[in-house]
Amino acid sequence: MAKKIFKSGSGKSSYPSDVSDEEWEFCASYLTLMKEAAPQREHSLRAVFNAVRYMVRAGCPWRMIPNDLAPWSIVFQQAQRWIAAGCFEALAHDLRQLLRLLAERSQEPSAVILDGRTLQSTPESGARAGYDGYKRKKGSKVHIAVDTLGHLLALKVTAANEQERAQVAALLEEVQVITGGKVEVAFVDQGYTGKEPAAQAAEHGVRLVVVKLEEAKRGFVLLPRRWVVERSFAWASRFRRLARDYERLPASVAGLHWLAFLTLMLQSLFR
Repeated sequence: MAKKIFKSGSGKSSYPSDVSDEEWEFCASYLTLMKEAAPQREHSLRAVFNAVRYMVRAGCPWRMIPNDLAPWSIVFQQAQRWIAAGCFEALAHDLRQLLRLLAERSQEPSAVILDGRTLQSTPESGARAGYDGYKRKKGSKVHIAVDTLGHLLALKVTAANEQERAQVAALLEEVQVITGGKVEVAFVDQGYTGKEPAAQAAEHGVRLVVVKLEEAKRGFVLLPRRWVVERSFAWASRFRRLARDYERLPASVAGLHWLAFLTLMLQSLFR
């Protein structure tokens, strides 16, 4: 059962995933695709945004969104509009820049870390799933690029049988567009070893550095730089909707990942 917190005197329930007043003030301009006073609007954008965040955090199906939140059909339709318009992505990029400045870093990074993780498929996503022989899992693979603070920069969703090294060009092209060509080096694991990934990175002015696990070491080892992207995946895994691939479309998988990361960054900004 979802944990509910009742506001005294309001008669309405709220959830831990609800945005605060400060967070909503920051987000509202990014999420308003039409005027707030439009006659066809029956539910506030804030209520719909709260419901989308609840769904991603709790991992429930769209139709099982609690009845005291906005109707699931309204929430689903508006979430798809936000994803198609790139609202979550734009919000996440601006939050990333603010957090970097607050951490006394340059606004755009000069180094990134690339990696991918495989999500188990479900009946909804099975039609586009592939088999990851290394993980022995059928599903989709989420390839991401993060800065050295772990903030999401770029993301691509493929079938699980697609190799990480084949996504270097697409990820770094997006990274360089977003950062204005500021990135100079990308840290990767041994799955990116080879001349082709290095050549793809060089085409975008980036030097690919493979961080290898020393053969003499056994068990869990905290690898330089690479641990940052693993932590980012761990952050995403706390959102139950992202534990598996429950979406029919890759764009929905990507959009909900952007929503998860911007939620984490909002909490950091207003903590």
